[in-house]
Amino acid sequence: MILIFGGVYQGKLGYALERFGLTQSDVYYCSEDEAGIPKDKRIVCGFDRWILALIRADRDVLSAVDAFIKQSGDVIVICDDVSCGVVPVDPQLRQWREETGRAMALVSRESNEVIRLFCSIPTRVK
Repeated sequence: MILIFGGVYQGKLGYALERFGLTQSDVYYCSEDEAGIPKDKRIVCGFDRWILALIRADRDVLSAVDAFIKQSGDVIVICDDVSCGVVPVDPQLRQWREETGRAMALVSRESNEVIRLFCSIPTRVK
């Protein structure tokens, strides 16, 4: 597993596609409304949006992330870093921010490689 994270519109997906020689057909785009992730894609893009879908579905986020890790295999996870900036006033969005941070911590522990992109410049964290 590889985790690629960074701010919004920093070039995470483009970096992953180019570095690993993949195409758009290899990408699953997470939705705030869909609490499931198919197993047939190499890239899971928008992991943070999946976390929000889990919260909205009233599912235990860390249990779902743990199950995802156990069955994901050789997948590239792309996640927006929502931990910076103003803390949301809305309780659900605040929970989303906190749970996304915890989920990224779980995924990074299990990842072989962790990369942060800033201004489209990759920095290997792990």
